[in-house]
Amino acid sequence: MPTVVVAPAVARWLTAAPGNNVGERSCTVSGTTVREVLDALFVAYPTLRSYVVDERGALRHHVVAFVDNVAVADKARLAEPVPADAEVYLCQALSGG
Repeated sequence: MPTVVVAPAVARWLTAAPGNNVGERSCTVSGTTVREVLDALFVAYPTLRSYVVDERGALRHHVVAFVDNVAVADKARLAEPVPADAEVYLCQALSGG
């Protein structure tokens, strides 16, 4: 199953569902696409959903997801495949000048 790792700036939004550990910045979840992996993550950490995705389910502009160090290109559909042994990394994007 894929492992999801969240950057420290994203980890502050972690509030665990009962039975999950908030102190951890990584967890193993099921899923074969980015969307499935994120949905499984949001079951374990429901408060993370509103920070990571918008009302349409697309990644927010300030969030970037990587699958095995490759940025997720389609931030709306999130249909990229996620291998069973993959690492999915969520971080806050930087902007400005």
